[in-house]
Amino acid sequence: MTPLPITHYTLTSALGRGKAAHADALREGRGGLRNAAFENCTLACWTGAVDGLETPLTGEMKDWDCRNNRLAELGLRQDGFLEAVTALRARAGATRIGVFIGTSTAGVQQTERAYRERDRAANQLPEWFDYRTSQNTYSVAGYVRQRLQLQSVAIAVSTACSSSAKVFACAARALATGLCDAAVVGGVDSLCLTTLHGFNALQLVSPEPCRPADVARRGISIGEAAGFAILEKQGKGLLLRGYGESADAHHMSAPEPEGRGANEAMRAALARADLDTSAVDYVHLHGTATPANDLAEDKAVCAVFGKSTPCSSTKGYFGHALGAAGIVGATVAMLVIEHGFLPHSLNTQSVDPAIKGAVLLKRREDASVRNVITNSFGFGGNNCSLIIGSAT
Repeated sequence: MTPLPITHYTLTSALGRGKAAHADALREGRGGLRNAAFENCTLACWTGAVDGLETPLTGEMKDWDCRNNRLAELGLRQDGFLEAVTALRARAGATRIGVFIGTSTAGVQQTERAYRERDRAANQLPEWFDYRTSQNTYSVAGYVRQRLQLQSVAIAVSTACSSSAKVFACAARALATGLCDAAVVGGVDSLCLTTLHGFNALQLVSPEPCRPADVARRGISIGEAAGFAILEKQGKGLLLRGYGESADAHHMSAPEPEGRGANEAMRAALARADLDTSAVDYVHLHGTATPANDLAEDKAVCAVFGKSTPCSSTKGYFGHALGAAGIVGATVAMLVIEHGFLPHSLNTQSVDPAIKGAVLLKRREDASVRNVITNSFGFGGNNCSLIIGSAT
């Protein structure tokens, strides 16, 4: 594929707001996970919650109010992203800019609130509840499209944890076919009780901060995040060099043990980017910190890249953002290329002997990073790998 310039990007998570906050935290080895209750959740777990989501949306966007769209709004306000889209809109036209947003929870928390406040006698939900603008998976894509005053195609992708990686692939295809001339891509996923208790029912939630690849890892820490990027056919910036997708459909929630689907996604990304494995300087792992996922991904990475390419997971910093994990990974890839360092796997103390890859336990500074592959692997075998590269 012809590399696509990424002309602007931003990220908001438990680590903070904007690119600088994330670059600093990753360099300092400072995590954002907290052992604090989310609403009335009594589970023993750590979460990566974003501060500042208490204020409802108002004005012309008030009908879209829910935690997920509040998080989207907060994310859009960072790093001059709104201004960048305004300039893009003036340049390309509102009818030629697509919106592609990944999510898994959407506004589920709003539905949880509505059911708690329902009129039990009349069996009615509160009048303020609107499924279309909250829990509906499309809600966040519709919100972003309207908030940015865009009039082209708007698509929500919900393929579990690969959602906001696959939006890059969707946008690239839309640009290639002429459906639009530029695209806002991103991912937004927010905390809710359904997610916390659901993953706990699968025995996947760790009672301590997650420890990717660690011999004593006990599962995931769930986080939330909002990230956005602009893809254009021409422009200055980092490059989306390639993407690879696969759907192994091995199991509803468990990964294919040998990592075959993950292997296929990475090889497809390399082929589309026309790159050899030697051109990739760092592998940003999906790295959920569950025993099965980490082992399967390691087998895939070693099969494709061997055992010496530096790799790490950053979920120990801000948790697993689920539908927003892909945009988180893409942002980390962009930050390490721009700032020349490789983050270590936070909280990982002793790598599982069964894991053979070159997992970083210490941050690597002064790294010359040309290309990064970032992995996002979701339930049902929905896999996506992106290759982000420098423009030089």
